[in-house]
Amino acid sequence: MLVLQLPPDIETRLIELSKRTGRSKSFYVRQAILAHLDDLEDVYLGERRLEELRRDEGDTVPLAELTARYGAED
Repeated sequence: MLVLQLPPDIETRLIELSKRTGRSKSFYVRQAILAHLDDLEDVYLGERRLEELRRDEGDTVPLAELTARYGAED
């Protein structure tokens, strides 16, 4: 369980959105947290991968090979 106190302006926006859509405030808070977590996980994964490449610890695939392999050419 998580208890969260929001600033009044954000709480008001959340209440209005909830009223307009018929969904709960909890629904929108969950959706926002999940979206942000997805974004953060992507950033951290990208940063880790970049560091591996800088240390020459990772494999790379030329773009031409990827486009040929997956049929993404023009």
